[in-house]
Amino acid sequence: MSGSRFRKGCLLVIEGLLGLLCGVLAVRIRFADEALEQLTTGQGWLKLLLFALIVQGAFYLFDLYDFQMIRRWSALTLRLAQAVGLAAITLALIFYALPWMMTGRGVFLLSLLLMTLLMVSWRLVARWLLGHPRLVERVLILGTDENAVELARETLERREAGYQIVGFVGDDAKLVGRSLLNPCVVGVFDELETLIQRHQAERLVVALSDRRGRLPLEALLRLRLSNEIEIEEAASFYERLTGKLSTETLRPAWLIFSGGTRGLRIYQRARRALDVACALGGLLLASPLMLLVALAIRLDSRGPVFYTQERVGLHNRIFRIIKFRSMRTDAEAAGPVWAGQADARVTRVGRIIRKLRIDELPQFINILRGEMSLIGPRPERPVFVEQLAREIPWYAQRHLVRPGLTGWAQVCFPYGASVEDAKEKHKYDLYYIRNQSPLLDGLIVLETARLVLFGRNAR
Repeated sequence: MSGSRFRKGCLLVIEGLLGLLCGVLAVRIRFADEALEQLTTGQGWLKLLLFALIVQGAFYLFDLYDFQMIRRWSALTLRLAQAVGLAAITLALIFYALPWMMTGRGVFLLSLLLMTLLMVSWRLVARWLLGHPRLVERVLILGTDENAVELARETLERREAGYQIVGFVGDDAKLVGRSLLNPCVVGVFDELETLIQRHQAERLVVALSDRRGRLPLEALLRLRLSNEIEIEEAASFYERLTGKLSTETLRPAWLIFSGGTRGLRIYQRARRALDVACALGGLLLASPLMLLVALAIRLDSRGPVFYTQERVGLHNRIFRIIKFRSMRTDAEAAGPVWAGQADARVTRVGRIIRKLRIDELPQFINILRGEMSLIGPRPERPVFVEQLAREIPWYAQRHLVRPGLTGWAQVCFPYGASVEDAKEKHKYDLYYIRNQSPLLDGLIVLETARLVLFGRNAR
């Protein structure tokens, strides 16, 4: 688990407990000596747990578990107020529909007030903790080539992950003291053990592109057996840090020995049943909205309501994806092109439904047909697949799983509109293919809900 995810997990647990504490205090203030009876009868604890979960869900939707957001006080205050407001509205609707879920008059509002005051104080403490130099992990990078520098750059851009690069270790004494990025080369391989003690390094990341005859094997073995420092490959560190795989340094063994194949087969079979259930439920619940969208498209511009297009799916099979038409009928009269920012081909209704991802709803039909899954790499057009397969290493591996309505790349990276964007998104797709699990799928669903709510990453 990466430092960033561990910290986020700790924050979730602590704030969940704080939410329960606020609920208990509100009951104690409201009912005094009868508080214990209120908590132990009528499913009182369950009601407080619902309160804590709703508040945390609102915090998540408003990016309050984004550590960069925590450091900006003005944005934090605004998002905190918005999240508490959303939680209040959600809880009010729940209590209106299910009156028996209320713990008593006044408890609901008092809990939110206490939660707001306590969260402001707690987040001030969290800001201090996240920025404290004693709480970051000091990292030494073994290597000085381009891959080592890129790894350091990614780490510096993600300071919230809790890692501090203290320097590079090379095999050329002429490089010592030279600044490769912000950290400099602090020494050579022969001084490795001394350098670790001098810079109080807690993790050593091996980032050598060509290791033949270059690795200080004896020193690494002594360090590993003495448990003086964590030693990790650059590919593993990069994967945990960024949530993607580096296609430039990826080796076949990294994918082959990913493990868990038996459990993965069971999980994939179960997920197909879940895909069908979600697609049927989605079509049923979204049918009134889809009828309104179909009418709006018909009134807004000439042409069909639906738009179909060839895409490449599982095992390179071609299928036709179904979407609500969001562009003019002559959008590709000059041939296939990437969709751009503020694309002039998009209709007025199309601009709205693309922003809210409503144009994707008919793809529930593709899921029912077995052509797509709820979660997976975004299916690409054959003409672009041929081009990207020539330019992007390991691109064909994305067709080993069913394409998805949403996916890890879609929630982590903005809409791709170039080959360079496709390269970056493919790194996230490879991460998903290697690490797919129910937990990761659940995170993708939550992130998708947040993106749809705020209309991000859309064109």
